Amino acid sequence: MNTRAYVAELLGTFLFFSIGYLSVAAFGVTDAAGLLVVPFSFGFGLLAAIFAFGHVSGGHFNPAVTVAAVVDGRTSVQDAVGYIVAQVAGALAAGLFVMVAVSQDAVAAGVTRPSNGVTDIGALLIEIVLSAGFIVVILAATKHATSLAALAIPLTLVAIHFASASLSGASVNPARSIGSAVIGGDLGSIWIYLVGPTVGGVLGALIYRFAAAQDAKD
Repeated sequence: MNTRAYVAELLGTFLFFSIGYLSVAAFGVTDAAGLLVVPFSFGFGLLAAIFAFGHVSGGHFNPAVTVAAVVDGRTSVQDAVGYIVAQVAGALAAGLFVMVAVSQDAVAAGVTRPSNGVTDIGALLIEIVLSAGFIVVILAATKHATSLAALAIPLTLVAIHFASASLSGASVNPARSIGSAVIGGDLGSIWIYLVGPTVGGVLGALIYRFAAAQDAKD
């Protein structure tokens, strides 16, 4: 049991989502200011978590990343279970922190759900595709561009938020959605954000493995 890594995942996820959830409470996600500030807050929150705790656990902070790491052979199933439990605990703790510091409504404002005009299936597809792309960047950067990974990964998350925050809610992370949904008291769309990023994680890992195998042949 890698207790230090599990604690690092919990603390890193807490830091990551505390910054992200608070940005939603401060600016919302429906006006121009929120659509600019919130993406950078989640991206920079991930950046902070990576620098603070990534050297201990590898800096997953996302069950979809952990699932992909198992598929790619980088993480054992036993460690994956510990990581995911820690990540969800960290997200719930971040939600509780924002609820106590601000209000439950502030947490509820950050619940990921399809926007008006986007169906559940449409949001699911967006989450699968963007999660898969995010995972490919993570796996490639941490293997082939380690000196840039800590910047490339958060900046990719910022881009994902710009692309989909007003469509699917830009989760690409089951823990992120669990924290706000459970503490915010709205589980209506949670299945989308459990299934989509997880499927995207597996798909992204398979795409990366295919690309890496092709590189090895060249």
